[in-house]
Amino acid sequence: TPRRAPESACRPCAVPSRTPTGPSHAAAGTGICLQAVRGAVQDTYRALVLDSRLRVLRRFPLAGIPTRARVSPSGRMVAWTVFVSGDSYASTAFSTRTSILDTRTWRLQSSLETYAITRDGRAYRAADVNFWGVTFADDTHFYATLATGGRTYLVRGDDAARTMRTLRNNVECPSLSPDATRLVFKKRVKGASPDAPWRLYALDLRTMRETPLAEHRSVDDQVVWSGPDTVVYAMAGDYGSDLWTVPADGTGTARRLMTAALAPAYVG
Repeated sequence: TPRRAPESACRPCAVPSRTPTGPSHAAAGTGICLQAVRGAVQDTYRALVLDSRLRVLRRFPLAGIPTRARVSPSGRMVAWTVFVSGDSYASTAFSTRTSILDTRTWRLQSSLETYAITRDGRAYRAADVNFWGVTFADDTHFYATLATGGRTYLVRGDDAARTMRTLRNNVECPSLSPDATRLVFKKRVKGASPDAPWRLYALDLRTMRETPLAEHRSVDDQVVWSGPDTVVYAMAGDYGSDLWTVPADGTGTARRLMTAALAPAYVG
């Protein structure tokens, strides 16, 4: 199986100027920066596609506050997610909108909500579907989070066929390993506090066996693979967030990697 470049954490580059400070994620010479442009009355947001020298190739307006971004291993495909408001079906003031861009043709799929969904083997349609947490397997296939009907699902997407298929429920924010054989995601744990329900799990894509990682606290983040066998994630600390790391096979113990930091980027 071809090895993939490790992915970065999904955070926007929110800066007041028109010059990008750097990509939110980069792979194979392509970067993506989700940027806030400060206005006198209201902020606006945009996605900047960058080359290996951080030169801006294209700009795309965003419909809401940016939250996550990913680049495929080859650097061709880019995905981003924003928070949007005003959806009549939403139970809260915000919902998400995830887009996928082909940087070779500059074709933009503005919302994954148009993809055909198969849930538990049957075609599924609903007005409240939301997607976030994309992680690319290649230029066609990816994994993501689907939310609908008060539940969340791990889905495998096919960009060419415009389809989604559920694989697991009760799962969010997958991150694919560099060798494309494992996913690490956050999963709701039975009996946990509603304020701290998450536990990190690894899913072996060959056997579909889940393994809890040796981080026993609730992690509300999309992890970053820092190598073939470890992941990095943010936890609340004394000065905002700290970075922690843990083996991805369930062994070992969690340890603090860096204080007062978040959103690392590992570029292979």
